[in-house]
Amino acid sequence: MLNSFDVLNLNGKVAVVTGGASGIGLATAELLASFGAHAIMLDINETLGEQAVSRIRENGGKADFYRCDVSSSSDCKHVAAAIHALCGRIDILFNNAGIIRRQTVVELEESDWDLVLNVTLKGVYMLSKYVIPIMEQGGGGSIINSGSGWGLKGGDRAAAYCAAKAGVVNLTKAMAIDHGKINIRVNCVSPGDTDTPLLRDEAKQLKQDEAAFLVASASGRPLERLGTPRDIANAVLFLASDLSSWVTGSVLVVDGGGIA
Repeated sequence: MLNSFDVLNLNGKVAVVTGGASGIGLATAELLASFGAHAIMLDINETLGEQAVSRIRENGGKADFYRCDVSSSSDCKHVAAAIHALCGRIDILFNNAGIIRRQTVVELEESDWDLVLNVTLKGVYMLSKYVIPIMEQGGGGSIINSGSGWGLKGGDRAAAYCAAKAGVVNLTKAMAIDHGKINIRVNCVSPGDTDTPLLRDEAKQLKQDEAAFLVASASGRPLERLGTPRDIANAVLFLASDLSSWVTGSVLVVDGGGIA
């Protein structure tokens, strides 16, 4: 049973999760809510978003959903203001939304390059721009950006995604430097292959059998399995909580040892 002195106690905290309607975002919103946070999920999929809210509330958690395209300045500005009006604060921001196109630079259409960079990298900048002033008013907070193993090393036929995630990694460090003085910690969690709708969509893009693709994605890792959304959510909980009170500008790799 958590008490008010427990470093994992998130009671009274407001946690915003982008890409919150499914996969890692949903698992994280559920976990943060189970530790007492008011989980605010942002996504472009309204149906799944509202279903996620119902699920969290049925389990005794506090949750709300807003439709938001994180690459849109007007959407991000509006949603940040709406959350501030509803909750009066934002303490945790998990910039998780992302998209992948499994193509080389030769194969990629310019529109797909723009889409991947706008959602995956620009989205981190865009929402942070409007959330950080709210965090500052509340005395600080924790921002966790979603990187990738492919933000630290290259990957095949994923040029735009690798570029975007590498940008997220270094943007995280720049933000940590800029905003530490106002008590905002900024870190990056970098998952390896995790069993999510995004990973399964990669199999379709590459025209591979889904089951075989998932097996291949797990092979070669010391822990010999794919990650689960909860594996990544656990890392986000650490970075969001007071357990990591002196951690900022860091990249936490959660990949079953894949990079090792």
